[in-house]
Amino acid sequence: MRFSYSLDEMDFAAIHGWLTATYWTPGISRERIERGFRGSTVVVGCFDGVRQVGVARCTSDTTRFAYVADVFVDEGYRGQGIARALVGRLLAHPDVADVDSVYLQTQDAHGVYRALGFELHSHPERVMVRRRPHPAQHL
Repeated sequence: MRFSYSLDEMDFAAIHGWLTATYWTPGISRERIERGFRGSTVVVGCFDGVRQVGVARCTSDTTRFAYVADVFVDEGYRGQGIARALVGRLLAHPDVADVDSVYLQTQDAHGVYRALGFELHSHPERVMVRRRPHPAQHL
């Protein structure tokens, strides 16, 4: 397996195919996926030869916080530690390595992230979110 931080190597068609079928971004457009990745602080992809088999990204102010998002491994490559390796590389990247707090959300991969030092937020009552209404809700 090979890892790359180069946006030029990212297979946005594959990434879109993966993420549009997830519970966190169902039906998202390719344009929004690509815009989000291009606006991220760090993006890392995993490749088997030239085929992209995984991806992860984070946004950060490079000092106080970072947010890990869109960690995904192709179904045929799961169970090999690729997700953990992707996030580990994000956390070790010079633009993120010294950040005070790194956040993420997961429904089903707590074990992957615990091994990298993540824990449940000690004060979930302090964490808030503001969501943009889905465009269909405006009809």
